[in-house]
Amino acid sequence: MSQDITDNTVCDGNRAFEAASRRQSLPLYYLGPQGSFTHQAAVCASRMLASLSENITPMPESTIPKVMAHVRDGEGWGVIAWENNVEGYVVPNLDMMIDADDVVGFAHAGVDVVFDAFVPQRSAKRGVALREATAHPHGLAQCQRFIARHHLTLMPATSNAAACRDVRDGQVALGPSICGELYHLDTLEHHVQDYHGARTEFLVLARRDDVPSLMAQVKADGNSEFETIIAFIPLSTGPGVLANLLDVLRDAGLNMTSFISRPIKGHAGTYSFVAAVDAAPWQPHFRSVLTEVVEHGDWVKTLAVYPRRERPNPPVNEWMLPQGGVCFDPHAIPEAWDSSVDAARELLW
Repeated sequence: MSQDITDNTVCDGNRAFEAASRRQSLPLYYLGPQGSFTHQAAVCASRMLASLSENITPMPESTIPKVMAHVRDGEGWGVIAWENNVEGYVVPNLDMMIDADDVVGFAHAGVDVVFDAFVPQRSAKRGVALREATAHPHGLAQCQRFIARHHLTLMPATSNAAACRDVRDGQVALGPSICGELYHLDTLEHHVQDYHGARTEFLVLARRDDVPSLMAQVKADGNSEFETIIAFIPLSTGPGVLANLLDVLRDAGLNMTSFISRPIKGHAGTYSFVAAVDAAPWQPHFRSVLTEVVEHGDWVKTLAVYPRRERPNPPVNEWMLPQGGVCFDPHAIPEAWDSSVDAARELLW
């Protein structure tokens, strides 16, 4: 079957790159096998970046470290899952980007995530009892209601497509709809994800030394709005250290759209902080922030920079809130909630 499997895939990305470069054929490595959501993102990215090369070819790899090694060694570009709007950041990939010595994101693509449930051909007719659900850990986490309804135990796989490729009698594999045809499976049920509207965002990776020239061509094409993902590690710890760092970003007028901490592995109480900021590192107001942080003696690293994508800014409605917690009308007088039983219970006053 052709690798171009996503005629009906909903994806988007940075159209600004359509006139960015004239490089010849190059591989675009992704976490395989064929049929994974990352494969779909790779196909979307190859279309989105078509004018950078006459023949960008998605190439499957067995692990993300191998994808990143290809990029680091200058053998091609890579695609990795970055953030899901149900499960959040793909933490292993985030950690690898923090540690990578010559890999940086330069483009961005998104794929809508819809799971079907598959079983081996004719296993249902043979009366095989279902015992396990198999998928990538993020896939298992996004299909909990289906798993609970069928009383299945969890069997993590390296990718959703690998789970479908390797599914055995007694297992239900969760993955994109294309996997049924691709791996000759029977569909047990369609659309088994807990949340409709789920979406995963992906980064396209290149060697760090190659990205400035790509960015220069993108800027020459008239693009002036960028988003940067950047990591900070304060070398001193204690009260106010993180607040002072955030004050520097705020005072520069930077819009920070996400913020996450990750432990420095094996060292209790030490963290790296990763922020997404609506600016590019070379723009004066952001460059001055980075200069100030570096001069303070802290560690800083740009993980990705790409043309800023439009994002929705919907309000958080009351029905979206988690169970418990305190939320009162901000116009209410303090006494209306200060003595509330709910506030005392939820805030542990």
